[in-house]
Amino acid sequence: MATNRKYLLSQRPDGTPNRETFELVEEDVPEPEPGEALVRTLYLSVDPYMRGRMRDAESYAEPWDIGDPLQGAVVGEVVTSNGAGFEESQLVAGNLEWADYATAPGSALQPVNPDFAPISTALGVLGMPGRTAYFGTRDVAEPKAGDTFVVSGAAGAVGSVAGQIANRSGARVIGFAGSDEKIEFLEDECGFDVGINYKTTDDYGAALDDAAPGGVDVYFDNVGGEITDAVFSKLNVDARVAVCGQIALYNEESVPTGPRKLGTLIQSRARVQGFLVSDFAPRFEQATRQLAEWVSSGELAYRETVTDGLENAPDAFLGLFEGENIGKQLVKVGEYET
Repeated sequence: MATNRKYLLSQRPDGTPNRETFELVEEDVPEPEPGEALVRTLYLSVDPYMRGRMRDAESYAEPWDIGDPLQGAVVGEVVTSNGAGFEESQLVAGNLEWADYATAPGSALQPVNPDFAPISTALGVLGMPGRTAYFGTRDVAEPKAGDTFVVSGAAGAVGSVAGQIANRSGARVIGFAGSDEKIEFLEDECGFDVGINYKTTDDYGAALDDAAPGGVDVYFDNVGGEITDAVFSKLNVDARVAVCGQIALYNEESVPTGPRKLGTLIQSRARVQGFLVSDFAPRFEQATRQLAEWVSSGELAYRETVTDGLENAPDAFLGLFEGENIGKQLVKVGEYET
């Protein structure tokens, strides 16, 4: 069997990670222990939350130690099963190492149905990002007909789906994204009412005044920073804020104080709630089934940005912080023959 390549955390980044953060090593392909399966990686997901796991600090995701294998969501093909409950060649998804091959207990793997949609969607619109958007919008943000719904990081895997779900509820949807191509995607494919290119906008508050003259009823925050400062000052009475991510701050060694915006919540009486998709784990199947129906019927648009080759996985990850992706950022590692 071929040699197995995998990535280790080489060093803790000081600020923004770079190629020196990652070490690619080669070793023998692992053998599955009893109850485990050996999985050949087909697609690997890279996600912003992984930056937090590179810190030596407590977070909602356990930090990696120096020399630990990096891990992420994977869609792969079972090579061998040692009592894991899966058949050879069966498609599965799970949280596995950044590697050509990895082992995992059968209990940590979920079957992937290639008849629903392309198998890569199990890492995006039909996976963790899609479920995050589904529960964050419907259960936390709770948009309703007539609301003005603003989402930051709108052209990403979570934001683009969140905006479309809000649109289905009858809300007017405004999205912040970082390029004209992304704005076109939001307005033409995702049905957003207004897209705001934050890279070419000097005054976020003024842009919101133009796009949402009646104020903001719901804010789905993927970014934090100056965009969130601007939105907080436009919140209407009884507004809802769902805090999903803060990618603008992930590479900061110390979080900047910035303008203090909590005082605006007194006047607006807004509800601000952070959440993790794992909070809704008992209902994952419900969300995936509904998202799959919308994708199948053409009611839910999605994009994937795919980088070829495991050796290029660090570049795909670093590109997240430069806004290079539209929709879900994936790494294609192996070929899959239907």
